[in-house]
Amino acid sequence: MLIGLVLGSLGLGFLCWLLFTLAVYAFPFFAGMTAGFAALHSGAGIIDAFLVGILAGGATLAFGRIAFATSRTPLIRAVIGLVYAGPAAIAGYQLSFALTGIGMSTGGWQQALPVIGAILAGITAFSRLALSVPSSDGQNPAGDLAHSPIEWRPHGQKR
Repeated sequence: MLIGLVLGSLGLGFLCWLLFTLAVYAFPFFAGMTAGFAALHSGAGIIDAFLVGILAGGATLAFGRIAFATSRTPLIRAVIGLVYAGPAAIAGYQLSFALTGIGMSTGGWQQALPVIGAILAGITAFSRLALSVPSSDGQNPAGDLAHSPIEWRPHGQKR
């Protein structure tokens, strides 16, 4: 029984880690699957449809990151980020709902915990997309310690 609890906890932790790691890829995966199925239903073979799906998903991810990085308007960045965070939030809700359905009876908590999972998955996808953007002054963000919470100095002050 103890081994079952340990392995169950490890499996649950792995699924949560996988959700948050792959959250930013939910929208490109959705776009790739849609393009692949559209190609398959239009008469392409299975291999051709698979290649179309891979190319569409990769292009969606690349163009989304490029558009997010090159846009200077916060509103456009927010819209692009929400486009990527929406499918991640839906995936987070579905996974959290399935996991709470395994371990709890029906009730309010079975609906509340998936909503929290959806919010966290959406925030994770948005923040992972935002972390792929270089700093606005062209320097390496890791090398700019002027805004580091560990070593705080007033802006513009050098060592």
